[in-house]
Amino acid sequence: MNTIQISIYVVGMLVLMALAFDFMNGFHDAANAIATVVSTGVLKPQTAVAMAAVFNFVAIWVVGLKVAAVVGKGTIDMHIVDHYVVFGALSGAILWNIITWYYGIPSSSSHALIGGLVGAAVAKGGTSTLNSDGLLKTVEWIVISPLMGFFLGSLIMLIVSWVFVKSTPRKVDGWFRRLQLVSAAGYSLSHGGNDAQKTIGIIWLLLIASGHVAAGDKSPPFWVVLSCYTAISFGTLFGGWRIVKTMGQKITKLKPVGGFCAETGGAITVLIASGLGVPVSTTHTITGAIVGVGSSQKMSAVRWGVAGNIVWAWIFTIPASAFIAAIGWWVGTKIM
Repeated sequence: MNTIQISIYVVGMLVLMALAFDFMNGFHDAANAIATVVSTGVLKPQTAVAMAAVFNFVAIWVVGLKVAAVVGKGTIDMHIVDHYVVFGALSGAILWNIITWYYGIPSSSSHALIGGLVGAAVAKGGTSTLNSDGLLKTVEWIVISPLMGFFLGSLIMLIVSWVFVKSTPRKVDGWFRRLQLVSAAGYSLSHGGNDAQKTIGIIWLLLIASGHVAAGDKSPPFWVVLSCYTAISFGTLFGGWRIVKTMGQKITKLKPVGGFCAETGGAITVLIASGLGVPVSTTHTITGAIVGVGSSQKMSAVRWGVAGNIVWAWIFTIPASAFIAAIGWWVGTKIM
């Protein structure tokens, strides 16, 4: 791979921009990890985000770097990557996150970044610059992750209902108020482990393109890993409350037992995806799990209109962020 000459100042600026996206990812997606535990009243919001931030960071020692490799090397042709492409990709992802956060829409930061890479790459070199295998895997899991979350959430809810069928509601509530602390921590760990890697991947891509890291290296520099996990953890700490309301209350009304089942099903799904190296959407996954828990009780327990609006946001995320990224790439060529 031919490296390009990029000023160290430009590289530094783009690294900071990527970390800003990572912070926003944590801020935007904090709702995924804490919405259920807050809406059920198990934890106060400030306590919930603090716990989520800690377990976001703990994931650095638990989850590998397969997702970072897919984002960094398996999404677009590495040979066309330059500072303009990275700037465009980050611009598309950041602006789409801001838009969806403002309107309280739980869209995917992960797919916004993938869409940003696609839009910037196509703007520079056309569709031939796309890595079809890596993108196909990501697109497949846009469907698989919410369905798996739905299936596991509803299955765990049915199992729990069967196991505790003779218990009183008060006793069940008491047990699952404690157990939901475990499930919320598990989901926060899976969220940090998958989402932080996406920013690791794009910084890794930038460093390879600029010649600061060899293309053959099997892992990025540790400072990249550490800074990305730190940024997403701090972002979570300042969580996006607009989205918490949508995730925790508007889709379906949750009790601690339902929150436990949704978080557990979501965490299992995200950890499986991370093990396979798939940059999955934690937003899609937990939404599917919440709907699964609600529908396992009765179909009318789910506000399908709200769920439908969320699905439309998912559909538009990649093309919308790609469009913004293409404009960002063009702007970058004029100002950088």
